[in-house]
Amino acid sequence: MSSAETALVPTAAARTAVPNPTPMRQFVAVLRAEWTKLWSVRSTLWSLLVTIAIIVGLGALFCAARVARADRLDPGELRNFDPTGFSLNGIFLAQLAVGVLGVLVMSSEYATGQIRATFGATPQRNLVLAAKVAVFAVVTFAVGLVACFAAFFIGQAILGRSTKFHSAFIGDPGVLRAVIGGAMYLSVLGALGIGLGTILRRTAGAIAALVGLLLILPILVNFLPSPWNTDISKYLPLQAGNAVFHTAKLASTDLSLWVGFAVFCAYAVASLALGAVLLARRDA
Repeated sequence: MSSAETALVPTAAARTAVPNPTPMRQFVAVLRAEWTKLWSVRSTLWSLLVTIAIIVGLGALFCAARVARADRLDPGELRNFDPTGFSLNGIFLAQLAVGVLGVLVMSSEYATGQIRATFGATPQRNLVLAAKVAVFAVVTFAVGLVACFAAFFIGQAILGRSTKFHSAFIGDPGVLRAVIGGAMYLSVLGALGIGLGTILRRTAGAIAALVGLLLILPILVNFLPSPWNTDISKYLPLQAGNAVFHTAKLASTDLSLWVGFAVFCAYAVASLALGAVLLARRDA
């Protein structure tokens, strides 16, 4: 090979070399991939439709039932009635659909073996986890926002038929915050589900852990002697987080609104942090 040919080799290689993508471009690419995977399965659409139906349908059903028995309510119940929070009561059941879907976002890839292809395309595993959380949190917040606004306006229209209740308006103090807070609650809950799915990697186990944390643990804590039951229960995720979509005054034993929501977010952050550590250490 002549000296001229030798000089041309690095030049040709430099022309054909593919530049490394910037971290932002790489993250955007992973976001697009996770967006595609999220909507490529039917369970996503059905779970989100069920979430909307539960929040709106149960909210309307609860409001209609309360109007039907308005004459049998005592003055204390009428005085402490929270029309905004009552119309959003469907969130308590809808949270299971969101949490289960959050678990499936991660655990389904382990069940099908697709996680190996995912990590093969993106070796930075924590980048994949961050993209999953970002995509699912945005989708859940948007769906929750539509459902909570619909449940609020339909619920207030039903409550307004009775002279016993005063329906709330979106401009009343704390009402807009409560409606948006319902979507925030569901979004954080979805992140918690992803965290549990990352930690346990098995759908059944992660769903059991989610249900136990949200519903079973509060029941068990209530059997503790006083004041342990009240001191512990206010730090559980359900009781700590649900004040964000209510406007009624909190009990003296409860955490303040934003402190409680911060505690609820801490559960999600802790599960994701532990999941990120295990994700980096375990084999796919």
